Amino acid sequence: MTKRNASFLILIGGTCMSFVGLLMRLIDTADGYQILMYRSVSLTLVVALIVCLKRKVNLFVFLRSINKIDFYMGVSLAIAFTFYVFAMINTSVASTLLILTTTPFFTALLAMVFLGETPARITWVCMIGAVFGVGLMVSDGVELGRTTGNIYAIISSISFAIMLVFARKNTQVDPLGGTFMAGVISAVAGLVLSYIFGSGITVSNYDLYLILFMGAFTIGLGIALMTWGTAYVPAAEASLLLLIESLLGPVWVWVFLSEAMTIIEIIGGSFVLLSVTAQALLQNRHA
Repeated sequence: MTKRNASFLILIGGTCMSFVGLLMRLIDTADGYQILMYRSVSLTLVVALIVCLKRKVNLFVFLRSINKIDFYMGVSLAIAFTFYVFAMINTSVASTLLILTTTPFFTALLAMVFLGETPARITWVCMIGAVFGVGLMVSDGVELGRTTGNIYAIISSISFAIMLVFARKNTQVDPLGGTFMAGVISAVAGLVLSYIFGSGITVSNYDLYLILFMGAFTIGLGIALMTWGTAYVPAAEASLLLLIESLLGPVWVWVFLSEAMTIIEIIGGSFVLLSVTAQALLQNRHA
């Protein structure tokens, strides 16, 4: 695959992912546990289909290829998925997506601790800018009663970073096995939690179709396309292309549902986006 086509796949995948916030806001009565369960079911099916097509194997060969690193990745990503859902419910779409863009910095810190990789000095500088931006959004969330949602977003970002560290140790041709396991684990967790803390698994047809669509196309297809494309694009450039999710996500809810960003979110989000962009550009130049 050419770099140009791979970049296009990443942009399409990121654009698919950017609609998650809008679809979450359109859900009528389903609770977070129900959303997590049904979303994960369709996500798992789509990822399984795509990975079989990509690797040119049947489902049973794919299932036998899943190793313990895929499982560890799945657990980490399932935790990220879970807190991502509840972050969307408890804070704004903009804050959730912008806080999640700090994942590369958490990944750098974890890689330093567990893989012995020393981050470049520019990473530390950009990390300070990102932390400042997140701090602004969190402080704004305190005043607006969104503290819980912002904390969930931070936990989700850290969990995504843990998954990426495991991915660095994986010997598979792509990390889609871990994504598949995340869907399976999330579906089971959502089912159990729906009965323990929620209201069971019964949802309206409207919510069911919307959630299944979200899992299959905005997340399942989005993650698969992004994962596919990133294998052929330098990491620094891929991280820049992936910012399209955080840029477009708040736009959709603003255009269609009039959920505007606060001034503090705009300022804090700008610090985060600029920090991530600077880190990617300077890292690419250094490389």
